[in-house]
Amino acid sequence: MRRAKLAPLTTSALILLSSAFTVAQNAPLSSGTKNAINGIDSYPSPGLVRYAKANDPQTHLIDMFLSDWQGSMPRSEHGSLVLRDILTKGDNFAPPQKGAVLNYANSLSLGRLAAGASTTPSPLAKQQEIFYILSGEGEIASAGETTKLHPNIAVFVPAGVEFVMKSGADHPLTLYVINEPIADGFHPSSKMIIRDQSTARQRTPAGGDPYIVGGASGHWAHVVKELFSPADGLAAIQSVITVTINPGTLGEPHPHKPAQEEVWAAIEGDSLIMLGTQLRVQHPGMAYMPRPDGTMVHSNINPGDKPVTFLYFARFPENTNYVHATDR
Repeated sequence: MRRAKLAPLTTSALILLSSAFTVAQNAPLSSGTKNAINGIDSYPSPGLVRYAKANDPQTHLIDMFLSDWQGSMPRSEHGSLVLRDILTKGDNFAPPQKGAVLNYANSLSLGRLAAGASTTPSPLAKQQEIFYILSGEGEIASAGETTKLHPNIAVFVPAGVEFVMKSGADHPLTLYVINEPIADGFHPSSKMIIRDQSTARQRTPAGGDPYIVGGASGHWAHVVKELFSPADGLAAIQSVITVTINPGTLGEPHPHKPAQEEVWAAIEGDSLIMLGTQLRVQHPGMAYMPRPDGTMVHSNINPGDKPVTFLYFARFPENTNYVHATDR
């Protein structure tokens, strides 16, 4: 995996934004089913999106909000699972170091389990983890049940649940690992949950929005597959999904409110991140979190000829209209 390259907001990038906007603007009407969350940080029409009129005074801090696994030292968890942290605990507004932006989740890491290796049987204490398989094959076992692991399988391991993960003999397992804390008095789920992204429930728009590209779920071009929600036992995080953006399209530029923690980790394909007035290139193994100040717009843009996919997790401010589709 490669390190991210910086990209200025060039004329060619503006042409891309314009053409992608045209695709969204001329898209067919959505299906109109009622199981999405279009109301959060969304605008009634593209003309109402508020873009920055001048360079952000904190532009020099933008690269503190994105990071990749290559910038961290390896550490071990569950015996032989080697983790390289991407995002860690810190400050949503003024990260003390690169990637230290999380207030609610503990960490997002890239994990590697060597070919033929197994983790040690052990339950999680006062924390929970989500594993998303990126490459390789293997299996995970808990409470007498064994599940095959391969790319795009997601696993939720609640606090107190013992498990063992094993990699296949020929290739290592690589995976994203999301770690969240649980509060005193929280009652975790009693068993491990497995979801296959390829067959997961696909979210559809909540209403007839003419700016949503056909097949997308909201924010113009986001094709959303639902993985885990509080109904599954999430504690600090409220939503774990995948988001696919098809070629030549972009997500609706929008800001986030204070206390909104939203992370985008690239699974497949190279894309562009729009953060305020800046563009950055995002590769697999890299993740970012927009600054939730209510003014910095962000978008994910696919300038290529193949779909790009992200692992997304978020927590939303209190008293928002957020309702996870699977909790309705």
